[in-house]
Amino acid sequence: MKLGEICFLTNDVPRLASFYRQLLGMDDDCSDPIHQTLIAEETMLTIYNDGTRKENNNHNMCIAFTVENMDDAYQQVHALGAQILQPPARQPWGTVNMCFLDPDNNQVYLRCFPKE
Repeated sequence: MKLGEICFLTNDVPRLASFYRQLLGMDDDCSDPIHQTLIAEETMLTIYNDGTRKENNNHNMCIAFTVENMDDAYQQVHALGAQILQPPARQPWGTVNMCFLDPDNNQVYLRCFPKE
């Protein structure tokens, strides 16, 4: 079994999709206000407005992306204006992680596996 899709339910599809396009370095001109799919490798990241009002205060799950260079990723997240909850720090299990909130207050982690 493989994870096929992660979907963020949001009140503002264009805003949240634009944030993730910039974060992931994707370039397309989709402006659908209801549903946008960002595809990276074999897992889809979908931004969707299902018509119900979202309160944007979910903190029961997070999403993590693996990056090659944490310094570059940190600068990119900072430039996007995201609220950084945890700056890059080495974890006891060996990765370097950082955590921030996306525009809908979803917790997002970036992780890097540094070469020793």
